[in-house]
Amino acid sequence: MDSTIVRAHHESAGLAVAGETLDALEQALTEEKGGSVAHSATGVARDRSQAAPDQEDTGTSAGQERAVLRRRRKARAKAAGLGRSRGGLSSKIHAAVDASGLPLAFVLTPGQAADCPQFQALLNQIRVPGQIRVPGVAGRPRTRPDAVAADKAYSSKANRAYLRRRRITAVIPEKTDQQTNRKKKGSVGGRQVSFDPALYKRRNTVERFFQKIKTWRGLATRYDKSPHSYEAGLRLRAAIMWLKTLTPTT
Repeated sequence: MDSTIVRAHHESAGLAVAGETLDALEQALTEEKGGSVAHSATGVARDRSQAAPDQEDTGTSAGQERAVLRRRRKARAKAAGLGRSRGGLSSKIHAAVDASGLPLAFVLTPGQAADCPQFQALLNQIRVPGQIRVPGVAGRPRTRPDAVAADKAYSSKANRAYLRRRRITAVIPEKTDQQTNRKKKGSVGGRQVSFDPALYKRRNTVERFFQKIKTWRGLATRYDKSPHSYEAGLRLRAAIMWLKTLTPTT
């Protein structure tokens, strides 16, 4: 399991979003920051139209209107799965692959999104079809891998507890600050995290998977305005990789 950042073309930022959806996203973004949307775009316009002629708050109204536009711009970018950083617009692909480097699940987020919060969402998407023991009837899909190898970005108490609860072996190195805090607490900090270096070396399969999908120009750089269109390209590339395992190479 790992993630990679793809640059987005500037024309991919023009996704059309319905008004109700935009209002809901704007409200969610404001609540994440612990505030409240006091003025919507229509509210600002209404306040300005109902203001008295002698009211000298044009500076305040202009500031509120700029704040609304910023919130709407961020909400529109979040709906499109785009993030803005020093390098420009970008998206991040979070992927889980099997031991052979074949894709199992994808999550698309803005480029500045952290890896750790997407850990459980990515694992919950894994569905490996069961064996067909009766003609025409497939077995239960397998949703629990034997082990999960990921880098330090996915190391957290919540993720490790999630893996223990599902009886999955965690092959995730512990961060230096987490080791220091655990040792400071003594016996209260818990036991040392188990780690298998041999299994961790096999994590290069996900890096090679990213190299394979980025041979497609439309995946190496995002040109799609809709995140669903870009994700469809990811799933098409993944399907081709799986189909190659079913057909002879000679």
